Amino acid sequence: MQKKDKEKVFGGEWSEAQLREFLVAESYDGSDADYIAVIRAYRHMVPGTFADFIKLFAAEGHNLDAKNAEGVSLLETIDSHAQGKEYAEIIRAAA
Repeated sequence: MQKKDKEKVFGGEWSEAQLREFLVAESYDGSDADYIAVIRAYRHMVPGTFADFIKLFAAEGHNLDAKNAEGVSLLETIDSHAQGKEYAEIIRAAA
């Protein structure tokens, strides 16, 4: 069975407070918390909202080069998904 690239996407206007909720994440497997935060946002946001989130994420000093427990960066993870190319470009533009 093939795993879906993206499970949930929620569109519409997001407030800054809603975006900020995605800035906070905890790691339970040794992954960087920033990695988990961005992957979670990627799974829940349409590209426009994700771009707003990444701007806020970077402005708040979070790590756009965060890695998971296996040493794979969030950009590598997202870029490896067929539906992730636009999201990967958003990260590249912000880096």
